[in-house]
Amino acid sequence: MADPLSLLRQYNVSKKEIITKSDNVIFGEFSWPKTVKTNYQVYGSGKDGASKDYYTLECLLFLLKHISLNHPAYVRMAAAENIPVVRRPDRKELLAYLNGETSTAAAIDKSAPLEIPTQVKRTIEDSSESLAKKPRYDDVAASQRFKQHLAMRLDAPKINSIVSNIDRSLSEAMSIEKIAAIKAKRLAMKRQTIKEDDDLGLDVDFGIDVTKDITSKERIWRQRTTILQSSGKQFGPSILGLLKSIKLREEGRQRQQQQQQPGVGSLAAGLGGGIAGQQAQNTGYSRYAQERFNPKEETAGFKIDTMSSYHGMSLKSVTEGGSQGRKAAAPQQAVLPPQQHRSAALVSNPSATPQSGAASPAPSLTQQKRPSRTPIIIVPNSNTSLITMLNCKDLLQEMKFVSNEVKRKEGTKRETEILIQRCKEGGLTVPYRVTDNPSKLTNAEWDRVVAVFAMGPAWQFKGWPYDGNPVEIFNRICAFHIKYDETKLDSNIAKWSVHVISLSRIKRHLDRAAFQQCWEKLDRFMMFNKTHLRW
Repeated sequence: MADPLSLLRQYNVSKKEIITKSDNVIFGEFSWPKTVKTNYQVYGSGKDGASKDYYTLECLLFLLKHISLNHPAYVRMAAAENIPVVRRPDRKELLAYLNGETSTAAAIDKSAPLEIPTQVKRTIEDSSESLAKKPRYDDVAASQRFKQHLAMRLDAPKINSIVSNIDRSLSEAMSIEKIAAIKAKRLAMKRQTIKEDDDLGLDVDFGIDVTKDITSKERIWRQRTTILQSSGKQFGPSILGLLKSIKLREEGRQRQQQQQQPGVGSLAAGLGGGIAGQQAQNTGYSRYAQERFNPKEETAGFKIDTMSSYHGMSLKSVTEGGSQGRKAAAPQQAVLPPQQHRSAALVSNPSATPQSGAASPAPSLTQQKRPSRTPIIIVPNSNTSLITMLNCKDLLQEMKFVSNEVKRKEGTKRETEILIQRCKEGGLTVPYRVTDNPSKLTNAEWDRVVAVFAMGPAWQFKGWPYDGNPVEIFNRICAFHIKYDETKLDSNIAKWSVHVISLSRIKRHLDRAAFQQCWEKLDRFMMFNKTHLRW
């Protein structure tokens, strides 16, 4: 699409005439108002959050007309005529571009919105060349010839002229009057059937080119370039937020696997340290792998039981020697299950191998399913609550309040469970499971519930443990309540042990501080009551 800046440069380089009519500037078939903005950005605009500003077509045209003046004189003249001026830092580069010395300029913003030009019709002065090619009918000689030709064709023939042209043989068979009557009738019929354009030789086109008239009234509204310049919809926040949540989830999984691997390795080393073919473990000291020590090598031949302990023994039994200690340790070994007996035997005697006909060993402790340590947070299942499954991720993970109405307009689907990643200091992320259906939680999962968001009515806790009594529930689970700062606090919330989070309807920069206090209170609660969970 033609833009006013490029057309101005083209006309200025080729020395074409630029027509200025009333408040419009005309470049051939295109016309723009004088006040239309080009895509040449004003120096200093668009920085530090300021909006971008562009030079107008009238401003650039005035600069080209007074290019010989120095800058102060040009500024005074433009101010006298109330025309915007070109700033001094832009003058040199702008004139170089308009004069054709450079092909482009750094200040040209290709993404700037351009106004669609207006197409103008060709006037009679513009089409004088085409009119000159047509015949002129006001010429005296031409009009005289036209009249003579018309009189020759249309005048009625005389009897004498007809008689003089009659053949002698025809006059013998028919009378002269009859022949003249037939000739006059034929000429009369011929005059009625003659086409004026063909007989007179008139090459005049009185029609109108309808197609050209229609195209001259067309206005270009959108094209394939401007249709892609969307100003309403922005896909950046939604896509970047999705990628960030995926990255946090993957980091949490990797960190969880790294935390699980050291414990599994030490347990496998303790139970299978003497089995042939197992990889060698780190020989450094570990308080959880004392079974690896060889008593004969570590005690230098002395009868010292490295597996015994003085816990629960009196001073007399300690001074009498290790016989009673061994007797005391014997009942403890007697209550071990058969599988643990076998593991202990393998540890004490690495060279011992199981019988070939013996049954295959039972699954080891490392293959048993480990209990989950992910904390659980319960949110209300109500549309009137300020926190639901629609916006809990924005509130708890991003620490920014987004209303449920906004999430519905964005097309967010409601899920029954969500895993959020809480970012802590040092780049550490901790997963939290959020749900609004507490009826599906098992007894083991209820032990992992660390927080609940209360609405106010007591029926919210119907079917919960502890007979649904909010007082008993809040003694074992940290409770929160979210409300707007100008609304009245619910009477039940005021009586219960609930931490109130007050949010502003418009001041979104205060949300992070409010939710940071919520996380700090939850950390203190888990430090004293839920130490077995990951937090």
